[in-house]
Amino acid sequence: MSDGPAPTAEPLGLVVLVSGSGSNLQALIEAAAEPAAPFRVLAVGADRDGTGGAERAERAGIPTFVVRVPDYMTRADWDLDLERLVAEHEPDLVVSAGFMKVLGPAVLGAHRVVNTHPALLPSFPGAHGVHDAMAHGVKVTGCTCHWVDAGVDTGPIIEQRAVRVEPDDTVESLHERIKVAEREMLVDVVRGLAADRSWR
Repeated sequence: MSDGPAPTAEPLGLVVLVSGSGSNLQALIEAAAEPAAPFRVLAVGADRDGTGGAERAERAGIPTFVVRVPDYMTRADWDLDLERLVAEHEPDLVVSAGFMKVLGPAVLGAHRVVNTHPALLPSFPGAHGVHDAMAHGVKVTGCTCHWVDAGVDTGPIIEQRAVRVEPDDTVESLHERIKVAEREMLVDVVRGLAADRSWR
């Protein structure tokens, strides 16, 4: 006699951190709105006021918070408050989606965090990955999704997507094509992490 279908796992709860326009966040919001989506965006945090990412979240009815480094006496105080605000939403996973701040031990000690980077790590880490790859003359670059550790773009790699550098590319045109691959990769990675939660 059948016991019926297996129970469906609760959607993976995300807190997404942003610093800019929020195009990666938008991809997650749209994917989370699909029927039977395996994850949902619980809240969005920003490191400055007036980000496009926070505006996208507000339009989608998602709670937002802002944690600005200049508002704190020390970077450690900022890290502690960021962890507190993230923890209020009880996420399963934190997604650094264009968040241009290095996370500290309070956040990393309490949460699993994934990040996207616009280069094929370990090559060209840091804030200028697209520029650095072009300056080096590579013919193929791309994007990486990785677990965040205490270093800068040094955590274990989860997924990568390759993007060819065209002869007439500028940093801007190449970055736009990388962003397309990055959005698709991030959604695929989060779906995969929602399906197999052995990492928790």
